[in-house]
Amino acid sequence: MSSLRNAISRRAHKERAQPESRKKFGLLEKHKDYVERAKAYHKKEETLRRLKEKAAFRNPDEFYFKMIKTRTVDGVHKLESQANKYTPEELLLMKTQDIGYILQKVQSEKKKIEKLTATLHSLDNRPSSRHVYFAEDREEAKEIHSRSKSGTMPATEDIPDHIKRKTAASYRELEARRNRVNELEKIYTDMAMQKELQKKGRKRKLREDEIVCPTSKPVFKWRAERMRLRN
Repeated sequence: MSSLRNAISRRAHKERAQPESRKKFGLLEKHKDYVERAKAYHKKEETLRRLKEKAAFRNPDEFYFKMIKTRTVDGVHKLESQANKYTPEELLLMKTQDIGYILQKVQSEKKKIEKLTATLHSLDNRPSSRHVYFAEDREEAKEIHSRSKSGTMPATEDIPDHIKRKTAASYRELEARRNRVNELEKIYTDMAMQKELQKKGRKRKLREDEIVCPTSKPVFKWRAERMRLRN
């Protein structure tokens, strides 16, 4: 009997819509909408209750440093500027650590560039191992063998597409790493100059012939003169 009852088509009950007189209020609120709205309302109510309770039991003698380290701007607490909370010696030490990290990244990128360049160079100059050469006699076979060892044999044109795509991607990666090294070298130069300017002593602008390689240890003329005067 249950199977016959399920076989009979029944009327599809649709959700009640908003009456015409209340169309201006939007869609008719269903029970699930009411549940979500009630949960949000009670959550806000509980938050306000906890804040009122916390304010009621507040210790009037309580003190913490943010009371004097912050200021209120449009009802929002903002911390005071902490730009001068480090001593010059601490700033110089942090600058040295940053410079060492940049130099390490430059050297790492250069090693990767050398490895990638060597791999691409070997791929470009490697003869195809699947190509078959035919010789008429023994002398011609020896000549072909010597040419294959020296790497002067013509490369084949039937390179698979996936190999071409990987090679092109490797060349793009190589170009991106070279650009990254150039940017890191510029950053290293600027940071090294700022570090030297923070040190004590008279300073002057370097000439073109005194500018050293950015990835090597920077040597500044005024520092060398100061060491000479000390000796």
